[in-house]
Amino acid sequence: MNTLAHALADGSTHEVTNQSRPLVDVNLWAIDRPLQEAVRRDHPAPDAALQARLQALGAEAGSAAMQQHARLANVHGPELRSHDRFGHRIDQVEFHPSYHALMEAALRHRLHGSPWSAGPGGHVERAAGFMLFTEAEPSVLCPVSMTYAVTPALRANAGIWADWGALIASPRYDPRFVGAAHKSAVTLGMGMTEKQGGSDVRANTTRAEADGEDGWGTRVAITGHKWFFSAPMCDAFLVLAQGEGGLSCYFLPRIRPDGSVNAIAIQRLKHKLGNQANASSEVEFKRATAWLVGEPGRGVAQILAMGAMTRLDCALGTAALMRQALSLALHHGAQRKAFGKRLIEQPMMKNVLADLALESEAATALAMRLARAVDRSENGQDVDGHEAVLRRVLTPIAKFWICKRGAAFGQEAMECLGGNGYVEENGAGVMARIYREMPVNSIWEGAANIQALDLLRALRSGPVADALMHETAEARAARDDVRRLGERVHHGLDGATGEAEARRLARDVALLVQAALLQRSAPAAVFDAFCAGRIAEPGDVFGALPAGLDLDAVLARAMPWTA
Repeated sequence: MNTLAHALADGSTHEVTNQSRPLVDVNLWAIDRPLQEAVRRDHPAPDAALQARLQALGAEAGSAAMQQHARLANVHGPELRSHDRFGHRIDQVEFHPSYHALMEAALRHRLHGSPWSAGPGGHVERAAGFMLFTEAEPSVLCPVSMTYAVTPALRANAGIWADWGALIASPRYDPRFVGAAHKSAVTLGMGMTEKQGGSDVRANTTRAEADGEDGWGTRVAITGHKWFFSAPMCDAFLVLAQGEGGLSCYFLPRIRPDGSVNAIAIQRLKHKLGNQANASSEVEFKRATAWLVGEPGRGVAQILAMGAMTRLDCALGTAALMRQALSLALHHGAQRKAFGKRLIEQPMMKNVLADLALESEAATALAMRLARAVDRSENGQDVDGHEAVLRRVLTPIAKFWICKRGAAFGQEAMECLGGNGYVEENGAGVMARIYREMPVNSIWEGAANIQALDLLRALRSGPVADALMHETAEARAARDDVRRLGERVHHGLDGATGEAEARRLARDVALLVQAALLQRSAPAAVFDAFCAGRIAEPGDVFGALPAGLDLDAVLARAMPWTA
C-alpha cells in the first residue's frame, strides 16, 4: 500500500510534507564563518584555546536543551510577588527554572564582569561569546550586559570594590535572595530614567540625602522613582539621584550590609512587546540606602561611560539576532519547495537571502570592530590613540545603524518563512520571538536620535576624520563608489553637518566602515555585492541587489551548516 493510500485507510486526511526541519543541535560557532573571521581579525591572540572555548559555547548555545530553556523562559515570564501570604511586603520577582539555567550558562561562559580583568583580547572574546549566546536567548542577557557595563564605575569606590569586585566576575551564578556576603556571584543593574525625563536624565527628581559615612564612603538615603529599572532581582544597582553637588551616581544594593532588605518597592513589571524573559520594572525608593560612586555631580558623565558599554552590547545583540534570523531563513529556504524548485533556487528569493546575508555579515564586522577598539583602548594596546578615537565614534555609529536595521531585517527574514515565521506556537516560533525582540536594542540606551546627536559630540573629541580616513583607506582605493562615499563622509565630519542631517552622516559613516571591514576580511564576492547594493545603488528594500553579482558565493558563505 502506498503512503497516500495508507494515510486514507487509517482515517488521516494528509501527511506532512514539504516542511523544513527545525534548526537544532548545531554548533553556532562552527557554522558562522563571518564571526570566526572577525575574531581572527580583531583578537590579538586567536589561539587554539580561544577557539575551543568559543566552540564549546557555540555547541551549548545551539543545542536543543538551550532552545527549550529559551522557549520556557519566554512563555513562563517573570512574575512579581509584591507581598507574602501574611501581607508583608517582599518585592521579589519569581522566574521559571529555565531562566536560571540560562543565567547560569551565561555567567559560566564569563559574559558578565570577567573581561575587565582578563587582559588583552578579553573584550573581543566576550563580544563573540555574547553574540553566540544571544542567538540562543537574548532577553536574559540584560542583567549580564549591565553587570559588564557598570564594573569600571565601581572601581571608583575602593570599599565597595573590595567587597564586590570578585563576585562581579565570578562564573558561579547564585540566584538566592540573600546578601552579597553569602553569595558565590552577583549581578548588577541600573536605575537611570524617570517618567518625566526619559533620556533627559538631567530632569531627574529622585533625591539623595546625606546619611553619614562608613567603610563604603558617603552614605545617602534615596527617595524617588525610576520608570525603567532593570533587572529588579539583581543584587545591586547604579542609580542617578540629585545630591550635594548635583546629579550623582550611587550604588544601591537590594540587601544592605546588615542583612536588611533595602527600601525598593517594585510597583509593577513592564508588559513589553518582546524581551519577555527579562523583568523590567517600575520602582519607588523610600529612603533606600546607597553609597556615592565617583565624584559628586559627575553622574551624567558616569552614566555616559556605562551607556557606551551597553551600547556595544546593543550592537552585538542585534547583529547576533540578524545572524540567527538569517540562519533560520536559509535553513528553511534550502528545504522548502515552491513552483518546482527549492526556495533558495528561486531568483527573487536568492536575491533576498543574499541581501540579508550581506547585512548580517556587515553588522557582525562592525560590532566586532567596536569590541576590538574597546579591548585595545582598555588594555594599553593603543599607543597612538587611534583605537580610542574609533571607540568614541563607532559606539554611536554601531548602535544607531545596526539596531536601526534590525527590525526591517527581522521582518524580511520572517517573510522568507511565510506564515510559519509569523506563528508563535507556544514559544517554539523562534523567528517570531526574534522579530519582537529586535526593537529593544534600538530603543534601549538611547534611541536613534540620541545616537546621532552623540556622533556630533564625538566629532569634537579628537581627530575623528583622520582616524576614519585611515581606517577606510584601502576600501576607498578599491572602488570609486566607496571613494565618493568617503569624500561625502569627510565633508560631513568637517563641521558641515547639523542636527537635522546627523542621521544621514551616521548612516554614511556606518556604510563606509562596513565596506572597509568587508574589503579587509570577506571574499571579494561579498565586498563587491555589499558595495553594489548599499553604496553604488542604495536600495530601500531587501532583495533589490543589482544583476551580475555572485549571489551563489554570498549564500554559500552564509549557510548555517559546515561542509
